[in-house]
Amino acid sequence: MTQIPLIERILASMTLAEKAAALCVARIVANPDGSLWEGDDPAAPFGFVPATELIVNRGISSVLLMNAPPAEAIATWHNSLQDLAARTRLGLPVQVASDPRHGSRFNVQTALVSSGLSRFPEPIGFAAAGDPTLTERAARAMARELRACGISVAVHPMADLATEARWARISGTFGEDSERAGRISAAWVRGLQGDTLGPHSVAATVKHFPGGGPQRDGLDSHFAEGAHTVYPGGRFNDHVRPFVASFDAGATRVMPGYAAPLDTPHESVGFAFARSIITDLLRGELGFEGLVVTDFNVVTGMRLPALGIELPVRAWGVEHLTPIQRVGRLFAAGVDQLGGEDDPALIIDAVAAGEVTEERLDVSVRRVLADRLALGLLTEVEDSSAEDSVVRISPVHVDPARAAFPATTAEHWAVALATRRASVVALSGEAPGRESMRLYAEGIPAETLAAYGEVVTDPAEADLAIIRVNAPFEAREGLLAGAFHDGALEFPPAQLAHLLTLCATVPTVIDVFLERPTALPEIAQAATALLGTFGVEDKIVLDAIFGYQPVNGTLPFDLPRSTAAVAASRTDVPFDTVDPVFRFGHGLIWPGGSPRPLTRVLAGTESKSPSE
Repeated sequence: MTQIPLIERILASMTLAEKAAALCVARIVANPDGSLWEGDDPAAPFGFVPATELIVNRGISSVLLMNAPPAEAIATWHNSLQDLAARTRLGLPVQVASDPRHGSRFNVQTALVSSGLSRFPEPIGFAAAGDPTLTERAARAMARELRACGISVAVHPMADLATEARWARISGTFGEDSERAGRISAAWVRGLQGDTLGPHSVAATVKHFPGGGPQRDGLDSHFAEGAHTVYPGGRFNDHVRPFVASFDAGATRVMPGYAAPLDTPHESVGFAFARSIITDLLRGELGFEGLVVTDFNVVTGMRLPALGIELPVRAWGVEHLTPIQRVGRLFAAGVDQLGGEDDPALIIDAVAAGEVTEERLDVSVRRVLADRLALGLLTEVEDSSAEDSVVRISPVHVDPARAAFPATTAEHWAVALATRRASVVALSGEAPGRESMRLYAEGIPAETLAAYGEVVTDPAEADLAIIRVNAPFEAREGLLAGAFHDGALEFPPAQLAHLLTLCATVPTVIDVFLERPTALPEIAQAATALLGTFGVEDKIVLDAIFGYQPVNGTLPFDLPRSTAAVAASRTDVPFDTVDPVFRFGHGLIWPGGSPRPLTRVLAGTESKSPSE
């Protein structure tokens, strides 16, 4: 039996309610032990719909896992979801999606960290390493680990260009240069999916089409003040190029951004609502034939009752429409699935109201089913008790005992370690460490530092000071807004004075976690050596300083001289600030000797490396 007839027979078996449910992607949480959350456990305070209600009663079969249990627990939870799905009329397995969960930073809206998975730098670190082959190997390792947990959809990579240095999402991008971003994004897609989408693939969802980087004033589009992208330099097409590279690599899914563009030929509405963006540009001009899923909650808002928070709908430019009208507008634009929506009645009511036809829904349901079939999630079973016209699908389980297994292999250990090491950028100076030094540090535990020299608590007594700091940002109020680091790029005056005092007291190496560009002209002048890193552990930095590993990463963006220089630049134009401290592509080469044995770093856990 061919694939297309199976899809058509499933479609013919589906009621309108089942089709509507297939076009919703609901948020969901799991209990830490891998059991189903059914609404009575404090581990999930965000007001999500309990699992049985979601899967059995509403028929939802696409979910995004919003919290971070250990890998083995995710696999156990996944299997319980499939058991719920088996109770539905058609038995369509639940397809689990995830935001990134292999990095180093946690933001409940954008990225997670699950123990038992390999630890890589943040995506911007892959751009610093600049190696598509290494990126592809890393993404292949991620895919194996995700599929072992039962996750078959990745809500990444981000192909957005980092042309607005104040933006909070830069750590999830591949930098400021469209060519490098395209190469790394394409390699990420190839690694996740393989040559073709198959049972061992994870479907890549490239976002946020057609480019979420040129955010006005660097404010994120999750919030009303960041509702718009702007193009004062007329560079809209530059931001599309990394997406084209990702499509050429075979990306099967796209997520449009929240933002509404200003001063372009396109209507100033959220990208997902714009037919000129989805149907004319994405599907027509670029020839994309895969699945388009909206970013989350562009139809309805989100209530967090346990936290006393209610988030507005992110339907920039169409806030005046009713939810039913928004549904019609989205399907008319050309999207297929509604992210963050857990009530299929919205779509059913939209059909009843004449906002969308059932025939139009069939087009999107076919894409949803084709994606699952390619991923090995649709296997027909004989069911003599079923009506002749009804297709029954077999549940798909994973082995929880093997969920963490891929992360323990020497291959995954090696590629994760190689990526973390390759992402380190030496901005100034040279590796200054030597044997038997007296060391003072901030941001590094004494027990870690002690392996490299004698630890002292007074910088005046030290031969070398090693300081690890985070990139500065302006704190935002609110639980969710506070997780977005945006705004001014300079260190606060007191912190800057402290760092400069250290540099005047003792030879000092400063490492900055560059989750976004930082303005550090004074530090660049004063420090003995300056490093930029993107989510690596202390031992990687110390090995670089003491010459145990080579350093040859390069900057994936300019480091501007000031926030004022960024504000005066054109938001959509790369490399547009005046006299940056360091240019894109800058990076000194520090030669290194034999690396020291490192502890294996998994997401949230540590264990010995295979060689120890």
